[in-house]
Amino acid sequence: MKTTSLLRPLFAAFAVALFAPSLQAQDMPEMPKPQSEHAWLEKFAGTWQTEMQCSMGPDKEPMTSKGTETATMLGGFWLIVENKAEMMGQPFKGVLTLGYDPAKKNYIGTWTDSMTSTLWNYTGTLNEAGDTLTLESEGPCPMQGGKICKFKEVMKLTGKDEKTFTSSMLGEDGKWTQMMSAKSKRVK
Repeated sequence: MKTTSLLRPLFAAFAVALFAPSLQAQDMPEMPKPQSEHAWLEKFAGTWQTEMQCSMGPDKEPMTSKGTETATMLGGFWLIVENKAEMMGQPFKGVLTLGYDPAKKNYIGTWTDSMTSTLWNYTGTLNEAGDTLTLESEGPCPMQGGKICKFKEVMKLTGKDEKTFTSSMLGEDGKWTQMMSAKSKRVK
C-alpha cells in the first residue's frame, strides 16, 4: 500500500475543515420540509393496545393475541411503529416504517419482524375521506410454501383514539382473503 493512498483521507478532511467556513447558507440547497401527507401519519403516533385475530385456515379457530404498539414520528417525515406481542407462545416484535414519497405521490413503507427473514416493502394510497390507508406488497405466503403472493394491508382510523388493521392475500381465484385483523385503542 502506498503512503499517498493512506494520506488521501487526511488531505480530504483538511480541505473540508479549511474551506467549510467559507460556505454560505445561501450556497446550501434548501432541505425538504414535511408535507400534509407526512402530517397525516402523525395521527398514528402514540402508544396503542391491540387485540389481533389471525386466520389459521378455513376449518380452524383463529389465533388471538394482545399486544402494544409504540409509534413515533421521525423528523416529521416517517412514522416508526414498534410492535410487541406474544404469538404462538413466543415473544413477537415487529417494526413498521411509513412515509410519503412526493415524487411518486404515494405512501411508502417497510415491515420486518422477529418471525421471518422477509423485509416487506409497501406502496400505498389514502382514501378521499382521509381515514384509510391501503398498502400493497408482495412476498412469500407461509400457507403456500413460500410462493410469492400479493398482499394488501388496510389501516383505518375509526375515531380519534381508535383504529383497525386488516391484512389480506390475493388468492389464485382472484379474490382477497383476510388473514389477520386487529383493533387498537390509544392509551397515550
